[in-house]
This record gives sequence, C-alpha cells and structure tokens, in this order.
Amino acid sequence: MSLKPCHADLVPEETARIARAAFPQSNLYLRIRDELRELFADEQFTMLFPKRGQPAESPGRLALVLVMKFIEGLSDRQAANAVRSRIDWKYALALDLTDLGFDYSVLSEFRTRLLQGGQEAQLLEALLTLFQDKGWLKARGTQRTDSTHVLAAIHFLHRLELVGETLRAALNALAVAAPEWLQAQVQSEWAERYGHRFGDRRLPQNEVERHTLMENIGTDGRRLLTEIYTPATPGWLRELPAVEILRRIWIQQFYASEAAESTCLRALEDMPPAELNINSPYDPEARFSQKRSTTWIGYRVHLK
Repeated sequence: MSLKPCHADLVPEETARIARAAFPQSNLYLRIRDELRELFADEQFTMLFPKRGQPAESPGRLALVLVMKFIEGLSDRQAANAVRSRIDWKYALALDLTDLGFDYSVLSEFRTRLLQGGQEAQLLEALLTLFQDKGWLKARGTQRTDSTHVLAAIHFLHRLELVGETLRAALNALAVAAPEWLQAQVQSEWAERYGHRFGDRRLPQNEVERHTLMENIGTDGRRLLTEIYTPATPGWLRELPAVEILRRIWIQQFYASEAAESTCLRALEDMPPAELNINSPYDPEARFSQKRSTTWIGYRVHLK
C-alpha cells in the first residue's frame, strides 16, 4: 500500500458540533484531541509503507486507534466498529461523520509492519516526548510502582488432587507418546486410580486415609520416574513436559524413605516457598501470592 501523509490537525466542523452536543461535559477522547491535538504524525511511519500500491490508511490515525483500543480492551474488530460508529472516536481521530472507517484486518497488518520495521517502541516514545513537552513527566522524578494480580486459568487443587492429577497427566502424555512402553509399566490398580480426573472423584474425608492415598500415589509416581530414567528407556521420554512437571512436583511434595519402594509425603514446613511451589500440572508457572488480604494463584503484573 502507498502512503500519502494526512494532516488531521482540525476536527471537521460537523463532527465537532455533533460531538459537543452529544458530550457537553466532554469525555476522554474529546479531551485527548483537545489537549494533545495530533498524537502521531504520518511522517513518523512513512518508512514502513511501500511506495507503490493502493492508498493506505493514515498510519498516524491507526497508531492512535491502537492506543484507544488498548484503553478499552477491545479486539481489532470491535475497534474498527468503534471508528465507524462512535462520535467520540471520530472526534479524536478528526474524521468526518460519514467516514466508513476501515476493515479490522488493517490493524493487524499495521502491527505487523511496526514489528517488522522495528518501530514498536515508537508509539510509546512519541507519547513520552509529548508528555514531557507538556510538563506532565519530568526526568529523574520519583516513580510509583505497584502490582496487581492475574488469576491463572486453572482449578484450585489441594495437595491430594495436585499429586493425583500430576501423575494422571503424565500417564496420559506417555500413553500418547509411547503407548507400548507405558503398557509394560502400568500396574493393575492404576487404571482405576488414575482413569478419571481427581476433581470428579469422591476422595477420602478421613485425614489418615487421605495421607495414605497420597503416599500411595507418591510411590506410583516414583516407580514410574525410576523406569523413565533407566538407561534402557528412550531418553526423549524424559523431555516430555508432563514428565518434567511430574519430576519437579514429586521433589516438592515427597521424599524417599529408607525403604527402597516407599515414598513419604513432606510436612508442610519442609515444602518449598510459595514462589517456587508448583500448584497445577497444567500451568506450572502459576504461583500462590498474597497482597494484603487478597490471595490468589496466578501471576503478578507490575505497574509503573
């Protein structure tokens, strides 16, 4: 697509009149246009567009649309619809009320050109420069940081469910990757013990019975890992993600007793700290976190 730089310093008169009538107290996008005028100039992105081809959408406007869609958490399709239908967006973009906008795929293509051209930081740099010129940001000032929580897309698992689901996930992965090898290792009771999700089973309520079941699972997992790590077993089985997660969780949850075939459950005080402890075989990076009175399993997003 070819690019003809477009200067959108002035909002079309009819767009401005209707927007002021619709938002007499103003709103975020009207203030963005009034305070900052043209955030991004087309000339900033001319190197990303070929010289021949059909006319391109204004890259300065597309850059602003990316910022606006981020503010509202919109998809590309929703952002394109907002450009076509919303008066406040037309005002911010200095578009005529009759402007039909663009196909949503244009935004994806624009992001691709930004990345391929190594210009992905240019949007932020332009904003920072403008904010410094306005006196809103000062060099070497004190910057406040904070963090917020992001929940992992996993079901909360207590210890019994965790170890049971971890071994079940490893067995399922091995059944797909090496069914003949696994068939030679499976114990007769494993089909009943690991054939269904542990969250769907009626687990023992008695603490002694639960502890016994966890240690039985620990012994099963240890036996499976021992076979996987014998020299006669193909080495690539150890590289399966589910097998590696099984190995890590077993280190965290169990220890080997003096009896060669027995595995014991670790006491809570003997377990790794929360920042290392795996909480689900399906998302091994999710961690237990606490911020004041809020607790969650997932991630922290640090904000500045």
